[in-house]
Amino acid sequence: MSSKRSYTIAVLPGDGIGLEVTPPALRCLEAAAARFGFALEFRSFDWASCTYYLKHGVMIPDNWKALLQECDAIFFGAVGDPARVPDHISLWGSLLKFRREFDEYINLRPCRLIPGVTCPLAGRAPGSIDFLTVRENTEGEYSSIGGRIFEGTERETVIQNTVFTRVGVDRVLRYAFELARSRPAKKLTSATKSNGISITMPYWDERVAEMAKEYPDVKVEKYHIDILCAHFVQRPHTFDVVVGSNLFGDILSDLGPACTGTIGIAPSANLNPTARKTDAEWMPSLFEPVHGSAPDIAGKGIANPVGMIWAGQMMLEYLGEKDAAALVLSAIENVLGGAKARLQEEGVDVLTPDMGGRGTTESLGNAIENTIRSK
Repeated sequence: MSSKRSYTIAVLPGDGIGLEVTPPALRCLEAAAARFGFALEFRSFDWASCTYYLKHGVMIPDNWKALLQECDAIFFGAVGDPARVPDHISLWGSLLKFRREFDEYINLRPCRLIPGVTCPLAGRAPGSIDFLTVRENTEGEYSSIGGRIFEGTERETVIQNTVFTRVGVDRVLRYAFELARSRPAKKLTSATKSNGISITMPYWDERVAEMAKEYPDVKVEKYHIDILCAHFVQRPHTFDVVVGSNLFGDILSDLGPACTGTIGIAPSANLNPTARKTDAEWMPSLFEPVHGSAPDIAGKGIANPVGMIWAGQMMLEYLGEKDAAALVLSAIENVLGGAKARLQEEGVDVLTPDMGGRGTTESLGNAIENTIRSK
C-alpha cells in the first residue's frame, strides 16, 4: 500500500472571476504537490453559483453537505451575479450556509505589503505592513434574526438583531490571543464601538478584558472602529493581530489589503480550528480569495489570480504541508517582486491591471506556477 500523502479538495469556482482564477490556482497547487511528494484529488462542482441557481432554483443540491464532508478542504472561487440573482439569495444560499453549517467560526485574512505591489500609502516599503485580521464568522451583526412588518405601508418596520454569545465571542478571542502569542510582536488589537453600540460592544470589551488575564505576555489595545479604520491608513505598520466582530472584521479585512495596493491579492481562510477528520460529523474548512466575483471584469481575462493562489497556500498550511505552503508564498513574492525588472529586460508584463500592468490572469498564473516548479 502506498504511503504517499493524499488530500481530497472540493473545488467550487462559483461565479464571475471565480471561474477564471481557479484553474491557475489549481495548477500552482499541483506544482507544489509534485515538488513535495503528496497528491491532490480535485473534485469540482458547478453548484454554489448563480448559473446553477437559474437552472435549478436553488444554489446547492440537497446532498451538498455529504459531498463536501467527503473532502479534506473546500477551495472556493467566488459567488455573486447581482444582475441575475440578488446577493442575499446567492450568499445566504451558499457561502454563508457553508460557514455556519460547518461552524467555520474563524475568518483569517493576512494583510502584507508584497514586493512589486505599489502601495497607495506614501513611504511604505515591502514588508513594512504585515498583520493578520481575525474575524468572528458565524454570528454577531450577520445573524439572520429579525424581520419586516407592515410592508409597503407608512408603518413599515424592519428589525435585524445582532447576536453575541459567550461561546462565540470567547472562542474567536482565544484564537486571536493564541495567534498573537505565537508571533514575535505579541500584540493584539481589538475593534469595538462601545461608545455608540451600548449593549453588544461593551460585552465584547468585557470578554476581551477577561480573556487578556490569561495572556499577560500579550499586549492588548482597543480602538473604536471608526478611528481604527483611520489608523489602518495612517499607521498600518503598528498592527500585528487584529480581532473584530463579524461586521467590523469584514470591513477591516477589506480595508487592510486595499492599503497594501490591491484587494486582488488578498486571501481568506474560513476555519473550524477544532474540527477533526475523525469526528462523528466532519466539518471541513474553506479557503477563498477576498475579491469576490467582480462581474465588471468577468470574462476579460484580466482578473488577478494571486488572491486565489494565496488562498491555496493557506489551505496547504491547514493541511499540514508547510514546506509546500512556504514555497507557494515565496513564488508569489518572487514573481511580483521581479515583475518590473522582467518587463524592462524581456518586455513581458505579467502584472494584472489592478497592479498597474497589462498582464492577464493566465500570464500571471503561469509565471507563479513556473516559479514553483523551478525553485
